Amino acid sequence: MRHLYTFLLFVFTLNCFSQQAYYSNGQNNLDFTLTAQNMYDALQTKISNYTNFDTYTYGDVRDDFKIMDLDPTNSANVLLLYGFNNEISCSSGITDRRIRDKDNFGGDNCEYNREHVFARSNANPGMGSTSNSFTGIVADPYNLRATDVQRNGSRGSKKFGGGSGNSGGVGSGEWYPGDEWLGDVARTMMYMYVRYGDRCLPDLNGLGAKEGSTEMLQIYLEWNAIDPVSDIENNRNNHLEGIYGNRNPFVDNPYLAKIIWGGDDEPEDLWGILSLDDTQLVSTFNISPNPAKDIVNITISNNLETRIEIYDILGKRVFIRKVNTSLPLNISSLKTGLYLFKFIQKDKILTKKLIIQ
Repeated sequence: MRHLYTFLLFVFTLNCFSQQAYYSNGQNNLDFTLTAQNMYDALQTKISNYTNFDTYTYGDVRDDFKIMDLDPTNSANVLLLYGFNNEISCSSGITDRRIRDKDNFGGDNCEYNREHVFARSNANPGMGSTSNSFTGIVADPYNLRATDVQRNGSRGSKKFGGGSGNSGGVGSGEWYPGDEWLGDVARTMMYMYVRYGDRCLPDLNGLGAKEGSTEMLQIYLEWNAIDPVSDIENNRNNHLEGIYGNRNPFVDNPYLAKIIWGGDDEPEDLWGILSLDDTQLVSTFNISPNPAKDIVNITISNNLETRIEIYDILGKRVFIRKVNTSLPLNISSLKTGLYLFKFIQKDKILTKKLIIQ
């Protein structure tokens, strides 16, 4: 059993390294020491440097949905953005479905279609009309998600706004994407802004205060931090790189958003390298034994208040607690597998991996 978890740790680490390799290899290698506008500019150059953009059509994504938006629990279905009801059955007027048969694409009730997360008409200039043969910004698959036909219509071109619970209209004509989809939406908005610049300014498609002197909305930074990267986001990124040529950097590592735009929120550093301010922090925290079972000992050498967060391999937070001293931690309620321990102390973050047997 221990060999299995060692293998899973290797695969997880390898996936992180392969993501970093995209930014470190080929043309326009990314300098990971860059910050703020310099990092924005470098990422923009990197993700714009590919050859398939003018050959990928609006019609292509219809077939790619069946691969990149698959329900992880049932490969016969696709997941629908904004959805929250897992019932597969449907009738006229029901728009809350989270899943749908992957072959049920179309324009009628109880079918799904293509949602432009950054609404076509909200871009400046707009993205124009659609045809299955169209290429360019209107066909960018990183901005297209499977949605219920009627719910897509209900959202229309409403700008995103704050809320809670399930998706729907909020405020004075805004749209809340639903608790499950906050990170998906935020990271799509970040990609669109970096990829297309001022044509897709964050406030063209959302409402709220900006972060400092930047153009990024605070609400997107918050959503990026509180909703970790999902399995479906990683699946989309990996699939689209193979056929389209680039990736969404903020899915690969949400912490890039903090490096560029700052803010008070602390997104996860999935690579475990960007949020480390100095090597001294590495020796400040320790977890033992590793692998562990039932109890793990947490060591905090400087005795400062520390927030401990634990995430499973799919990015779901399963534990949070504030401490200011070393202590034994009961982990008997957690299933066997690979977990990430995040130690947050003032403005510093350290992530460590732990295998629970």
